[in-house]
Formats: sequence, structure tokens, C-alpha cells
Amino acid sequence: MSAQPHQQHPPYADPHRVMPGDGPQTLAELRAALALIDPAELVAFNARLDAARFGVDQEQVIAEARHLVALRTRPEVAAAIADSLGGRTETRPAADLLAYLEEQGAA
Repeated sequence: MSAQPHQQHPPYADPHRVMPGDGPQTLAELRAALALIDPAELVAFNARLDAARFGVDQEQVIAEARHLVALRTRPEVAAAIADSLGGRTETRPAADLLAYLEEQGAA
């Protein structure tokens, strides 16, 4: 998947998570998506990846970058941000979010 603005984004099974099949699937795709978002994000990603130890550390750096791409390219995220900034949403306590995540098995 490319992060190009003109491309249609697929519907996501869970809009609150980045599933393994969502978004960039290779380092080349991830780097291309980050470069489209902001070249500085790509530079920062490469530096973090170069400094990461093999295994879990690298996986964490890649997961964080994939989440960043999702947050910056998913239309439902952009709509939620616009609604929030426009005062069209209710605020809720962080405890509600944590309870939801625990219920979903994500926390």
C-alpha cells in the first residue's frame, strides 16, 4: 500500500489498531510512506532503526512507524481530529479509553 493522497484507503477491520495486513508491508513501502508524510519522519525512522538492536527493538521501531503512517493517512483519523478541533465531539476521560482497551485485550 502506498501512502499517496490520491489512493483509496481500504476499509480497516479495526480502526483502532494497525493489523499486520494494514499499511506498508515492506521497509521500502514504509520508507516511501514516511517520506510522503514528512521527510524528517523518514530521517528519524532510519536513525531509530539503525540504532535498534536486532529483534524486538527493531520490531518496535517498525511498529511505531507503521502506527504513525496509519495516524497520518487514515481518513477516519483525519475526520476524528477535524471533529475534535471543530468542537463536534464529546471529550471523555482517559479512564474510559483504558477500560475499553482492557476490554479489547490491547492494554
